[in-house]
Amino acid sequence: MNNPMKERLSFEKVFDAPDKKAFIAFLTAGDPGPDSTVSFILEMERAGADMIEIGIPFSDPTAEGAVVQEANVRALKGGMTTDGVFEIVRRVRESSRIPLVFVTYANPVFHYGYERFFTRCEELDVSGVVIPDMPFEEKRELEEPAKRHRVAVISVISPASGSRIRMISGEAGGFIYVAPFSDPAEVRGSSDNEEKHFMELETVVRSIRESTDVPCAIDFGMGAPGQAEKMAAISDGAIAGSAVVKIIAEHGTESAPELYRYVRKMKNAIAGR
Repeated sequence: MNNPMKERLSFEKVFDAPDKKAFIAFLTAGDPGPDSTVSFILEMERAGADMIEIGIPFSDPTAEGAVVQEANVRALKGGMTTDGVFEIVRRVRESSRIPLVFVTYANPVFHYGYERFFTRCEELDVSGVVIPDMPFEEKRELEEPAKRHRVAVISVISPASGSRIRMISGEAGGFIYVAPFSDPAEVRGSSDNEEKHFMELETVVRSIRESTDVPCAIDFGMGAPGQAEKMAAISDGAIAGSAVVKIIAEHGTESAPELYRYVRKMKNAIAGR
């Protein structure tokens, strides 16, 4: 149920100034448990994260690298469900207004029910949803219920999108998720590979800019501060997924201090501090 006394969260607060670069952190809900996920989100917000992407665990996360796939397995083995993810968000909302975005797949949303899913998103101020396995041509069936409940369906664009980049970005809302052509971890270690990878992403962002004013943020995987700074320099922000998930895999329930240090370091890097 809508609360007319509560201001609706929006992406404008994340990308609210020409010189502001957003830092967006991703984690998998329920890895290693719901209590930890709540505390990790709050800790990353305290460290300076502008938005948090919450992965809803799925048994076949085909768009994810090995690090995030393993997190999905751990969360599902721990009993995490879509209802459990909504409960995590409810607990976060008891003390935080940070913008939240779900990252999930078409199958879980379909089986949960589009109307039911987006109603819960609206109730808990989940600002958007990223569904990487849903083709652009097929997303309209869930866009209608999403729009009714003021939830943005975030477009995903990568170098592989090719000639479709301008078409997809021309209809985008919220912000655009720019995914790498390949796993960034695979291109590091070779200056030639890194430069080629960067040029691919720069070309993608240029095409997006020619089609829309909607902000775009680049997923830089497990990159260091230098990569985050470089990606944010050509876009509106940087997204860290695998790096956050790897910290959680290594430190488990004791990850909060490490996450704080990591997020603080990345936020400072993209802000030029």
